[in-house]
Amino acid sequence: MIARAVGVSLVVASSAQIRADIPWPEVMQRLAYENEKLARRPQGHSGEYFVVCTLYYTPKESGFTFGRGFDATPITKPGLHGRKYPRDFLRSVKKEGFGRITIPISGHNYIRYNGGNSFAFASTPSGGGGTLVARFSAAAKLGQSGLRHGVIIETPSPTVREVFGSARWKIVDTGGGLRRWQVDLYYGEDEPLGPGRFMGRPRGTTFEYAYSDARLQK
Repeated sequence: MIARAVGVSLVVASSAQIRADIPWPEVMQRLAYENEKLARRPQGHSGEYFVVCTLYYTPKESGFTFGRGFDATPITKPGLHGRKYPRDFLRSVKKEGFGRITIPISGHNYIRYNGGNSFAFASTPSGGGGTLVARFSAAAKLGQSGLRHGVIIETPSPTVREVFGSARWKIVDTGGGLRRWQVDLYYGEDEPLGPGRFMGRPRGTTFEYAYSDARLQK
């Protein structure tokens, strides 16, 4: 499970469904090996880590249609004041933390998952450090001495640069289900790639994960 910080609350996302194709045992073994090598250097990590980059995004209601294979049955939930949205869209909001709605409600363009079975309307997608910025905001596991909240890192991976158009990230978000040396990069807003497990991926890319060095910026 991935738990995203929304304000001071944690929002749960199903890691098993949205990242089922990532071979986690193999990935964690590689991360441990590479970071142990860095730690054994005379200077230690010295602001450099070996990480796996993953992706999260803000799904758009407009992409959840019967025609694309989604369960678009209109339903409501506590906190939505009787307003109805596609069932799969609300499922995706529950996993990702936020979703963009087609018709604003009282100036609010987003729905936020509040935990349990509760939702609310929101002005912007946000994490523990304020508004999320596409291709700049990132999330990491709490309690890591190097990859901690508020630091800016550089990820020189060519794959990350190609997919996101960026190599510079600020860790402003977190997740109880994120793993050590995992950096979850915020893609921005998009319609989902497809139904089922593909709801956890934006339509604009088939990116799943990539290894990269992560260098702390002074």
